[in-house]
Amino acid sequence: MNSHDNAGLPAMAQALEQSGDYRVLRRLVPRQVCVDRESNVPIKTGILIDVETTGLDTKADEVIELGMVKFGYLTDGTITHVIGRFGAFNEPEKPIPAEVVALTRITNEMVVGHSIDIATVSDFIADANIIIAHNANFDRRFAERYWPDFEHKPWACSANEIDWRSHGFEGSRLSYLLMGAGLFHAAHRAVDDCDALLEVLAMPLGHSGKPAFAFLLDRARRDTFRVWAEGAPFELKDELKRRGYRWNDGSDGRPRSWHIEIAEAELEDEIAHLSRHIYRREVEPYVQPLSALVRFSSRS
Repeated sequence: MNSHDNAGLPAMAQALEQSGDYRVLRRLVPRQVCVDRESNVPIKTGILIDVETTGLDTKADEVIELGMVKFGYLTDGTITHVIGRFGAFNEPEKPIPAEVVALTRITNEMVVGHSIDIATVSDFIADANIIIAHNANFDRRFAERYWPDFEHKPWACSANEIDWRSHGFEGSRLSYLLMGAGLFHAAHRAVDDCDALLEVLAMPLGHSGKPAFAFLLDRARRDTFRVWAEGAPFELKDELKRRGYRWNDGSDGRPRSWHIEIAEAELEDEIAHLSRHIYRREVEPYVQPLSALVRFSSRS
């Protein structure tokens, strides 16, 4: 199809959408960088991060690509502009597994001789007010292992800290959420995924008209509490699972126990529930306070 034929595509797409029988997805075009943007109100700085790795083990596997998008935002969650992008390869000590090459399209030849300078990463994130990943439990632990300055930043998780289902979504997979914004992208490359996440967070949710990022900021700003149900009877594990508890096997140095993360307002009722229905006696479980500075890290 030549450029003359392409000129009619927007009108065709609009006609299909207006029919009510079709949904049209448009290719994501990354926002242009605008370093010096004037504003009458204070603009904060956020960073979207994605790492591609040789595997899922955050202690043993290696980073092969780091991608970041730095953006400006207002305190109400409005995303204002893109400040900069960072993308770099890192050569691992072991060959990249074939399944990772197939998923990311990153080959061993592409990363040969590459490394990611710690000082360069530190400079890029220095002014960030918050770091956001779509799977912060994964990305944060790799990031802090390779670039220690990430430890000193508050983090948020766009997959888990926005209640996507309450806003009409059936899941939190990035490509699926991006379709809700009417877009598609080249998935599983670090900077591309960050650009996709930016559009998802800029997307208005429900009848509120507020961007998804506003809901994420609100959740990330709140301290939460992790309640550990240590020594809970084995036969009540299904009851704990139904209530939202997750199992930790103890291999990470934390208790070998069921646990749940809740808001402060829910803490008293949760301890009462454990006493009444799980232990059937008064208990004072281990309660771990969490803030965005430690949430999703190996320190939590």
